[in-house]
Amino acid sequence: MGLRPVEDGPRGPCAPRPKPRYWKGSARPPLAVIENDIRRLLDAPAAGAGAPTLAHLQDALTAGYAHTLALEAEQWRLQRQIAQAAISLADEHNELRVAELKRLARQLKDAEAGLARIRDLLASLRARADDTRAA
Repeated sequence: MGLRPVEDGPRGPCAPRPKPRYWKGSARPPLAVIENDIRRLLDAPAAGAGAPTLAHLQDALTAGYAHTLALEAEQWRLQRQIAQAAISLADEHNELRVAELKRLARQLKDAEAGLARIRDLLASLRARADDTRAA
């Protein structure tokens, strides 16, 4: 009598929630994975068989926006570290600080390039989602 074991829980007889496509735990997928997923969605037909659903487009947009926020946070962190390293160079010229400054500048350059790529892809995907929503 009563509910079956799979139905007897905090959600009751409701269907289980779908598994997230991108995150498992706190780890984020690499940016390349999200970029490739967005490119695949953009290359898919706009309508008919094989066309991505609005839900798939929105999932990719959400993952892309989350990565954009993470990249922006990384960019700000690197900018603060660069400023601190530059200030410390004013006090004492140290080859280790110069090397650190170069390393941080390379990381900042990479973060900025990643931000530019993902923003361009997200703009295209957002337009595609708007078109799908309007259809």
